[in-house]
Amino acid sequence: MRVLVLGATGPVGISLCREILSSVQDPSLVLFVRSPQKIPNDLSTDSRVTVITGQLTDTESLAKAIEGVDAVCSALGPSVKKGPFHPSGEPLAHAYESVIDVMKKHGVKRLFALGKSYYALHSDYKTDIKFAVLVTGISTFARNAYKDVVAIGEIISKQDDLDWIIVRVPLLSDKPNRDVIGGFIGDGKINTGLTRIGFAVFVVAQLNDNESIWIRKAPMICNP
Repeated sequence: MRVLVLGATGPVGISLCREILSSVQDPSLVLFVRSPQKIPNDLSTDSRVTVITGQLTDTESLAKAIEGVDAVCSALGPSVKKGPFHPSGEPLAHAYESVIDVMKKHGVKRLFALGKSYYALHSDYKTDIKFAVLVTGISTFARNAYKDVVAIGEIISKQDDLDWIIVRVPLLSDKPNRDVIGGFIGDGKINTGLTRIGFAVFVVAQLNDNESIWIRKAPMICNP
């Protein structure tokens, strides 16, 4: 399976790349990155990994990266470090529009995107006090990031001709716990903690399942 990974130089993306290489049959990766020097040595020197340098606004380079892949996995999201300084104008949402457009031109149907707890499909929405507090804080103090993530979800969820999954995550940690469950906020199962490797494990499980129950849904995942 040939997979394009976006956001491959961040902690979540790096975990995802390593998990794909170790847990997908006959894997090969295309990493589309702005700063190839940030790719860890174990990935950059792996013969199964192709690195293409470019910006998401560069559709020619993006098309080169997408051509021939079976799926696109994105770990793109607002930087925790930037927080309230995330740029206005929903730049990541516009980047996703470009990615989806190029995917369709090249016949790529499968998209797995990192989402946040503060985006939910209306049909999946339930209240939970813990997440309500979290969402209120983010929407107040990191308004631009909040708007960008919501816009990303709205763009992806309109794609009825793609097999997409928005994998929503709570607070992330670097702990080694690989156990992960999926559900929805307010269902009594979902809590506010998840390891980065847990995200990677969940995404790879969906990659390996062409008939996933989560297709065209936005599950919230966490460690049990």
